[in-house]
Amino acid sequence: MATGLARASVAHRRGSFVAAFLAVFLGAVILMSFASLLDTAGGDGVGKTDRNTLTIMASVVGGWGVLVVASAVATTLAVAARQRAGELALLRSLGATPGQSVRLVVGETALVALAGVVLALPFGYGGGWTLLRLLQNSGQVRDGVDFAFGASALAVGAGGTLLAALAASFGTARRAARRRAVEAHRQASAGGRHTSRFRLIAGLVLVVAGASCAVVTATSLDGSKIDSQSVAGEGAILTGIGFALLAPVLVRAVTAAAAPLLGLLGSPGTLGVLAVRQRFQRAATAVMPIVLCTAISTGTLTMQAVWNSAHPQLSADDKGTAILNYVVVGMLAVFAAVMLVNLVVAETTARRAEFAQLRLAGATPRQVLRQVTAETALMLVTGLLFGTLAAVASAVPYSLAVTGDALPSSAVGIHAAVVAGVAVLALGAALAAARRTGRTPMTTALRPAVAA
Repeated sequence: MATGLARASVAHRRGSFVAAFLAVFLGAVILMSFASLLDTAGGDGVGKTDRNTLTIMASVVGGWGVLVVASAVATTLAVAARQRAGELALLRSLGATPGQSVRLVVGETALVALAGVVLALPFGYGGGWTLLRLLQNSGQVRDGVDFAFGASALAVGAGGTLLAALAASFGTARRAARRRAVEAHRQASAGGRHTSRFRLIAGLVLVVAGASCAVVTATSLDGSKIDSQSVAGEGAILTGIGFALLAPVLVRAVTAAAAPLLGLLGSPGTLGVLAVRQRFQRAATAVMPIVLCTAISTGTLTMQAVWNSAHPQLSADDKGTAILNYVVVGMLAVFAAVMLVNLVVAETTARRAEFAQLRLAGATPRQVLRQVTAETALMLVTGLLFGTLAAVASAVPYSLAVTGDALPSSAVGIHAAVVAGVAVLALGAALAAARRTGRTPMTTALRPAVAA
């Protein structure tokens, strides 16, 4: 019965599951692409040197990918479940047991995630084949090595993505199901203002781990070897994910500091600050992909610029590593960018009733857009600030180890380009979604939504 209800719910609410589907699909493609290198390394006739190169590439870069993908998938599924808190509260009021509510949400997630993983299989195969060809063209792997796609790609890529999706939906649904019906209704309307202790501790641990990578890079690694980029890169990834987990706390601090400035914008700025303060969890949703996109792009590209400035005449191996760095940062940055747009659109669209109430209270469409702009600006400032700090955790120690200088002159241009790109994506997605939502008739927007 629960499975049938889950199928009916997915069919009736296709729009609300698009973000979750894309997160699982893109995450599975990335993980399967890198994990397939492990299958290739275990093939017949693969030499020791080629096996080591393939294993290191799959383990180091794939390790980053697992952290980024798991975080993005978990956040997206948590958002989807949180947006249904009111519906789950209604089911509790009608007599549904906590177990039935959890099975419904997990069943829906399983259907969507399974579809995303299955459709990702051919793209993951193509991504892994492309990575192997890049390694062969750069001379890091022999041309005679044949591509393989097997157990590792399926276990890490498909299995890991499914596990992250199901774990995230189970955890969110279980927390919601534990609440009494009256409490669940209140939490659904409040939108979430509290951050769990586990999330706080995990975020702090990851930030400390990233800082330790920075210290090791600056003090212990041989800057003359380009392989030192792997440890430095882990500093940006770990610190970025740590900041993403701490996003509600960081948004609270930035909002308190920026409130006087936004107040100068008049009522839209004041309403934007009040809206963020009312629901820090929802407001912080977009911070995660902003932090990750900024940290990964700025950190990796700056490290490559450091190496290029210190070694004007790149060897064949260095050129191959540079190409792979650009491919890796491209894949992960595109993934983070897609997640940014998805999450911003999902959160903005879910506020159609709130926007309709503002219009009933006398707000003009232009004032609503200005409020959304103020809220998005807070998210951008928070994400860009701490994404930059995460990038610094890798770029500065690496630059000190390689050149003795803090940063190359090109770092400013790289950072400016990343900031501009992220700002355009976030503001464009938020304003476009707000305009589209604002066109919904108020009678429709104020009616309890059963489909999205």
